[in-house]
Amino acid sequence: MARKARKEEWKVWGNVFDNYTNRNLFKLKGQGYFDELESPISVGKEANIFSAKTKDGKRVIIKIYRLETCNFNKMFDYIRQDPRYAGMKNQRRKVIFSWTQREQRNLLKSRQVGVRVPLVHTCLDNILVLEYIGDDIIALQLKNHFPKNKTKFLNKIIEYMHIMWKKARLVHGDLSCFNILNYNENPVFIDFSQTTDIKSQNAKELLIRDIKNISVFFRKIGLKNVNEEKILKKVLK
Repeated sequence: MARKARKEEWKVWGNVFDNYTNRNLFKLKGQGYFDELESPISVGKEANIFSAKTKDGKRVIIKIYRLETCNFNKMFDYIRQDPRYAGMKNQRRKVIFSWTQREQRNLLKSRQVGVRVPLVHTCLDNILVLEYIGDDIIALQLKNHFPKNKTKFLNKIIEYMHIMWKKARLVHGDLSCFNILNYNENPVFIDFSQTTDIKSQNAKELLIRDIKNISVFFRKIGLKNVNEEKILKKVLK
């Protein structure tokens, strides 16, 4: 079970708690989205992730994009290829806030067409409040929790990729065993900030990369007949 972090532990995570972020966290707390931050979960390339408790004892995920130490230039290189963000200027906060808002949009759109992703409770500038996936402990990444029925699990991943491409008109763009949770033997896609519209110039390239990442992983854990070309055809059919 997640626990409340000690003060010493928060020092390690202090690069995320600038004054602007603290004010937004206070605002979200006042609006009832959570009552207290509970435990640090992970540090991503651009964001820190925490669990938090609500007043009624439920858990949510707080994802905070770092304002001071994230690579916003790299974010800009990705987001400027998304036609939904055409004309965006390379200004740190505008890029980070748009990056966060884009993740919200991508999650909502994917969920609407039937892909299992965390529910978005709210988004405020560089902060997302998301559904907690798990029970007493948070659901583990696929890399740390192999499925019992590997073929069935892989087929569900392919189905979700197909639904995203054909119905949501999106490609995840960063799909791997790190960004899929295994919850009750079913995949849950996470980390949608790099997800882009299939009209983007690099959409097909991102899809092929996603398929390669997934294929390499499943071959590594024992599925020797995984064929990337066949998967690509299934996703695009």
